[in-house]
Amino acid sequence: MNENLQTFWSQVIEYGTSFGKSLIAAIVIYFVGMLLIRLIKKITKTVMERRKIDPTVQTFLTSMINILLLILLIICVLGALGVETTSFAALLASAGVALGMALSGNIQNFAGGIAILLLRPYKVGDYIEAQGKSGTVKSIQIFNTTLATVDNKIITIPNSSINSNVIVNYSQMENRRVDLSIGVDYGTDYNKARAIIQKLIDGEARALKTPESFIGLGELADNSINITVRIWTKSEDYWDVYFDMTKAVYETFNEEGISFAYPQVVVHKA
Repeated sequence: MNENLQTFWSQVIEYGTSFGKSLIAAIVIYFVGMLLIRLIKKITKTVMERRKIDPTVQTFLTSMINILLLILLIICVLGALGVETTSFAALLASAGVALGMALSGNIQNFAGGIAILLLRPYKVGDYIEAQGKSGTVKSIQIFNTTLATVDNKIITIPNSSINSNVIVNYSQMENRRVDLSIGVDYGTDYNKARAIIQKLIDGEARALKTPESFIGLGELADNSINITVRIWTKSEDYWDVYFDMTKAVYETFNEEGISFAYPQVVVHKA
């Protein structure tokens, strides 16, 4: 009995010692692997920046490399713990179909990310509208695209959703048109109002000469005559020109005695 107990404890100690060595090796491999992954990502990023690779491609490749290296690290850690990596690989392969079905959405997102890189409907830094959301593209990763809104919110949209729906890119074209509709009272001297607006456009340095700006009487509405103004400018100057021209028209019309229209109801007393 004592011999059996002694044999049992010796086997436990031997197994514990062996497993302890494997566990320590796995921990060392994990931490060293994480350091190497960070180093590889840093080197990869530096190389891509030096070669001036498009930021859109940079974020996508960095995301994909990170996932592949993590998978490789997990296999190495399991191997250090004594798990047969060949068996693990076979198990992973046999589970591939089930995993693919379970992650079909992510696979579609990955395919959508590849399509975005190839077709280039937008890139990092562009201001876009997609899926009812709008913002500046911060990154294009293997599964999703992140947007930063004008009020500093981060929106994450799956690549497959963006790729299969309408995308409005406000930054792709070099020039953009600012459209204003200015409502003034009936009886206003249209030619005077038009001359004032033209003078303001001529004094706006960011307004392009070509294509030429347009001013026209756009609509005889219920309570106003609406003057249509179209000004071409650089895409990056769009909002500045929009707000500055609106402010300039308001201030100048007030100075010149031109009244802006507002809804009115005329009541006739019988």
